[in-house]
Amino acid sequence: MAIIVRKLRLQRGWTQDQLAEFAGISVRSVQRIERGADASLETRKAMAAVFEVDLTTLQNGAEPMETQPSIAPDEREAIEYVKGIREFYMHLFMYAVFAIVFTVAFGSKFGFDDTRVQMLMLAFAGWGIGVLIHGLAAYEVIRFLGPKWERALIERRLGRDL
Repeated sequence: MAIIVRKLRLQRGWTQDQLAEFAGISVRSVQRIERGADASLETRKAMAAVFEVDLTTLQNGAEPMETQPSIAPDEREAIEYVKGIREFYMHLFMYAVFAIVFTVAFGSKFGFDDTRVQMLMLAFAGWGIGVLIHGLAAYEVIRFLGPKWERALIERRLGRDL
């Protein structure tokens, strides 16, 4: 249901906030649903009404796979790719805000040659390396631990193709 809700929301160009407002549910509920949490019947009814789809389109997995709406593999892959890019930008934004605020605050209080400020800047340098690796992985420059690696590992464990 998570990918279906995200696909329907993105097709309409809505934010999670807009979907929540239109459906009369909390933004937190929309976020949880898009992360894969089950939704109550009332929430599914509200979302089905907003998306103008049949309630069975938004089943929690109770229906057999044949009756659930299909999402093409390339659509699923594209949605997951864009989700990874979005998560990277959120990570980058958080890093930038924290690095600027803390460095300026501590630097102005203690002076930039203070050992505590230098240690803080060193910590942010380490976090920056993590952000860089996250970006390279999100844009699939680094493919280690990506979806293809996961699939290969699962297939090796099962001894068959998925």
